[in-house]
Amino acid sequence: MRIIPAIDIIDGKSVRLSKGDYSTQKIYNENPLEVAKEFEAHGIQYLHLVDLDGAKSNCIINYKILEQIATKTTLIIDFGGGLKSDEDLKIAFECGANQVTGGSIAIKNPTVFENWIQKYGPDKIILGADTNNKKIAISGWLEESTQEVVPFIKNYQSKGIEYVICTDIAKDGMLEGPSFDLYQEILEQTNACKLIASGGISSFEELPKLVELGCEGTIIGKAIYEGRIRLKELEKYISNQPS
Repeated sequence: MRIIPAIDIIDGKSVRLSKGDYSTQKIYNENPLEVAKEFEAHGIQYLHLVDLDGAKSNCIINYKILEQIATKTTLIIDFGGGLKSDEDLKIAFECGANQVTGGSIAIKNPTVFENWIQKYGPDKIILGADTNNKKIAISGWLEESTQEVVPFIKNYQSKGIEYVICTDIAKDGMLEGPSFDLYQEILEQTNACKLIASGGISSFEELPKLVELGCEGTIIGKAIYEGRIRLKELEKYISNQPS
């Protein structure tokens, strides 16, 4: 299972929210590049970078941070937040994203999102399936759609999607443990979904259970920043995994 730390950006700073509520933001570092370099120094290979300003705007905002991290580290970056047009996607890839995550656009403009899958391929495009009460949430989680998570994923699998990031918003940033039942349901009902679990990870001991469920990766945010999971633990875990 891939270990993917998260850096969420507001006003160019590394922050974390609770349940996606922008009013709960806590700044952890004024310089996201420093955070990324620390991850890299502990053997981390992957990074989930989220433009929270872009997520509630109508376009990508913090692409310079993406470019800075991509050029000054070797991290393999998936980038999300504010990707609402072909131009946004072009900027993200030009600034160094290896993959991009589309959530709101997959609901609001499926034709554009399906074109991205066809143009760039399933290795480059991740489906963002962020849920609240098993309904897909959009626009930086400020809106809830009527679409149920499992049919939503299955529909996009039929269009070629392989990678899916699923965050249970009720768990995100709460350090109360991830939605094991939700991930199990998704993995049982979807065909060979490469599911990346996100939200609620609170301790190192939860990781083996996610592996057991069949998660392809897990995104870890606040647990790292609050010292619940130490980078040394993750470094050891990564080094012990078969190459």
